[in-house]
Amino acid sequence: MQRASASGSAARLRDALGLTHSVASVLAARGHDDPARTRRWLDLRLADLTPPERMIDRDAASERVADAVRRKERVIVCGDYDVDGITSAAVVTSAIRALGGDATPLLASRFDGGYGFSDRALQRVLEAKPTLVVTCDCGSSDHPRLDALRRAGIDAVVIDHHLVPPEPLPVVAFLNPHRPECGFPFKGLASCGLALSLAAAVRARLAAALDLRPLLDLVALGTVADVAPLEEDNRALVKAGLVRIATAPRAGIEALAEVAGVKPGAAISGEDIGFRFAPRINAPGRLGSPDPSLQLLLASDRDEARALAGKLEQDTRARREIERKIFDAAVQQVGETGQIERPSIVVAADGWNVGVVGIVAARLVERFGVPVIAIGLDGAEGRGSVRGPEGSRLYDALSRCREALVGFGGHQAAAGVHVAAREVERLRDLFAQACGDLASVDPGLGEAGRGSHVRGRVATAFEAALDPRDDLWSVIVDLERLEPCGERNRAPTFGVVGAEVLSARAMKGEHLRLALSWEGRALEAFGYGLAREAPQVRSRIDLIGQLRRDDYRGRGAVELRIGAIRPRPTG
Repeated sequence: MQRASASGSAARLRDALGLTHSVASVLAARGHDDPARTRRWLDLRLADLTPPERMIDRDAASERVADAVRRKERVIVCGDYDVDGITSAAVVTSAIRALGGDATPLLASRFDGGYGFSDRALQRVLEAKPTLVVTCDCGSSDHPRLDALRRAGIDAVVIDHHLVPPEPLPVVAFLNPHRPECGFPFKGLASCGLALSLAAAVRARLAAALDLRPLLDLVALGTVADVAPLEEDNRALVKAGLVRIATAPRAGIEALAEVAGVKPGAAISGEDIGFRFAPRINAPGRLGSPDPSLQLLLASDRDEARALAGKLEQDTRARREIERKIFDAAVQQVGETGQIERPSIVVAADGWNVGVVGIVAARLVERFGVPVIAIGLDGAEGRGSVRGPEGSRLYDALSRCREALVGFGGHQAAAGVHVAAREVERLRDLFAQACGDLASVDPGLGEAGRGSHVRGRVATAFEAALDPRDDLWSVIVDLERLEPCGERNRAPTFGVVGAEVLSARAMKGEHLRLALSWEGRALEAFGYGLAREAPQVRSRIDLIGQLRRDDYRGRGAVELRIGAIRPRPTG
């Protein structure tokens, strides 16, 4: 086990903020050395959001949308098929309707046109004959289709956060903080956050008394699901959105929480969004049309919401079975193609569901600890998803593989590719070369070495030792102050030294559950996918993991989610 370096003064944070030893040590290790600034970070509020005036084209976008509301123009809201795209479309649609306008949402489909504002999406828009189109989480790379809208006399406003191409877009307004000329200092907003900012600007132009806080739950879902950095504005937005989900959920989210097993009124974490809500919202779009997910988020009738949530749950179960089969085949392919020791992995096969390969890629990252491209082939071409360990520069790596790709898009944390089947082998070699070169100059690409960066969704380096002076429930309370956890604010990882194993059992042949005694107190531990570690479990062990509140079946226990286990020497 490797202990992460620590800095700052945990004692000052502990005394000034009333924190436990364990959590104060984590914050100090992360560079929080000023109690006043740390308090502000912990308690970040909506009032702390960056003033929006420097967001380029926000004024032009809000003026055009406000005009459409006043004139009762028909507005088509085009969203991508992932959670950020769906929630962005829901935010814009809800705001326009609440302000008295006419908004019709239209989502992209992996199986009917593909990502973003595609040729098929353009065709559907032209058939609807709107006067204004607002794209959500897409549009940055869709110049030809946007130009076709312009030639048809249809205005467009683009809301997107993907990387910006060099040519200007033929649109009324382009909201994207990554535009080189954009002076807005925080570049990490997801499209749903940009959509909320536009809604606020339109509200101001119309001088309307519209409460936008009910939309914060959508922003929390989209921001976390899109792996946006949970810092600055995103932290404030998601923090408020999680409270909204817990205390005043919309009908659709309340119904979704019920099928996902989320206890009513319980505090919601970033992990709940990432592993309970988001997969279910994504499920219909992975198997077919994403429309049921948007309908759920827009539903006001609770019976309708429950029926839609049931549909999402059925799709989620079907997706899991498809995922299991593809993952098993992909792991076998990694071995057969000699990629186990390479700095990256590329797997591909005919018939793999292109809506599921992204999840498979993420699971392969967990298994092997390197960037992964998983591709579903359909005859002579295929589409795939790209995922990597935290800190990966996937977009940069793909930029070095252009000659083997039909196209690619996305950002550094996640991307997608379009590839000819005959080029898969060349892509495999080029991607390995690119990832190896980038890792040599930036250890963020595969930072802790193959297989040790991520294991069972828990990092295998710890930030602080769990302090025996702390009450475990007090540590849990302090950890909840750190929420939302996720990208750029990972859930803290602790070292637990000298735990006595009272019992150990494998669950479903895959997971590991331990009952421990540590420093005179009971502690339960769970290892996702770690049944293989059972031979290392002896009478005394050291562990690395994350402390969680375990409310499963009303147990109300503290649980350690295991990242690594090391037996203690005997004798």
